[in-house]
Amino acid sequence: MGERATQAVRIVKPIQGADPGMRLLCHGSAPVPAHETHNKTYGDAMTSPSRTLDVQQFINEHRFSRYQWLILVTCFLLIAIDAYDSVAIGFVVPVLLKEWGTTRAAFGPVLSVGVLGLALGALIAGPLFHRTSPKTVMVGSMLLFGVCSLGTMTADSLVSLGAWRFFTGLGVGAAVPGAVTLIYEYAPARMSALLVNTIACGALIGASSCGMAAAAVVPAYGWTSVFLIGGVVPVVLALFMLVTMPQPLQFMVQQGYPAPAIASVLRRIAPGAQIADDTRFVLTAAPEAGKAGVAVVLSRQLRTGTTMLWAAYFFGTFAYYLLLGWLPTLVQDMGASLRHSTLITVLMTVGGIFGTFLFGWLMDRIDRNTVVAGAFVLGGLGMWLVGQQKGDLAWVATCVFIGGVGLSGALMSMGAVAAAYYPASGRSTGIAWMHGVGRFGGIVGPLAGALMLRDGFSLGTVFTVVMGFVLVSAVALVIKGAAARRAAGNSLQVESV
Repeated sequence: MGERATQAVRIVKPIQGADPGMRLLCHGSAPVPAHETHNKTYGDAMTSPSRTLDVQQFINEHRFSRYQWLILVTCFLLIAIDAYDSVAIGFVVPVLLKEWGTTRAAFGPVLSVGVLGLALGALIAGPLFHRTSPKTVMVGSMLLFGVCSLGTMTADSLVSLGAWRFFTGLGVGAAVPGAVTLIYEYAPARMSALLVNTIACGALIGASSCGMAAAAVVPAYGWTSVFLIGGVVPVVLALFMLVTMPQPLQFMVQQGYPAPAIASVLRRIAPGAQIADDTRFVLTAAPEAGKAGVAVVLSRQLRTGTTMLWAAYFFGTFAYYLLLGWLPTLVQDMGASLRHSTLITVLMTVGGIFGTFLFGWLMDRIDRNTVVAGAFVLGGLGMWLVGQQKGDLAWVATCVFIGGVGLSGALMSMGAVAAAYYPASGRSTGIAWMHGVGRFGGIVGPLAGALMLRDGFSLGTVFTVVMGFVLVSAVALVIKGAAARRAAGNSLQVESV
């Protein structure tokens, strides 16, 4: 990094007592007036003596380009195939039950170890994002879960199947945070939350596609065909990303990448922009010098907000996966047929797609924490109302849809909340660790549902418990919002919290 740091600049914490309109360059001794950090003829010696350019301001001032559309679509596909591989095992278990002559209970550890891999993959990836780079981790993780998906085709026992699914989970868990960071740092501030939420919908599309693919290919080609698709696609996409995708833009500036490399990326966004190769690129704000990755995420200024993000995501996924695992059973206990209970459960996902786009649009206009906290409240209320129905399936379906809009939409929006909270030097790590901690909620939730049903909890009680956990997520985000405003006062971030 030492060789690169002399060719690009970063912004550090403002000098106490300095004029608010001044910025301090990392290797300069004098403040630079803010109005000189951007000029339409970027870096031209005749019109911009300071030769500096704020990269986020540059993104904000230009139209969303074809290159940014390419980044958006690629990140969407990454998350879609990520979700495909994470749920693939569930669609082949019925076939393996017959072929291997084993019991459903025997597959419990195989399913659990895959989810454990997802959590650990996200936690391990966090520090690697800044010790290597987000692009390196994304490409490497996709190659890992692609190869391990192909390896799953060779499994001939529960032990070998579990081992392959664990390592697949490691790769799957590591890929998503990098994709969120990548699209966020190439998104104009006016639509950053909407774009992050758009790629998040790839998870819903990927999971649904896996089910459709399994229905089409398993009867003709056997259960291994599902993993053949899940192996080839991520490997091809990883190679495509290696050649075409850039590093996250703010990460490049913060790490001191060569100025010509940054200028080349910006020219692909705005081909008509005149950017000199010796332009100095800056960020509007940056963390304390010497801190990156975990040190930023757990820093004194961000620690409270980080903890609240973890709590919100953990309890939200707890409630979501409890419902995902047990909602069909609970609805059948209300008198619905198997077909109707399945269709009603699907409404939670359909509502989630609607909520994800709605809350993404709202977060670009008002406080993100308030929007997502409100979404959690809506989700909790919708699910509580499900438990108050007395066999009226039309109302049950309506309430499930409302609950899905709130709960699923809120969970899909958490990536945008985390991305806005952390500065570039800790963004990928912060998103990754939020996902890693939250995955444990997905493990515990279905187990809690099983215990409640075993102990004879009434339907109303079960849905009230779900609402309680969802409301905890809402409260956590309210606290996080207050912490974020305090951190903003210390100039640790540039986004509206």
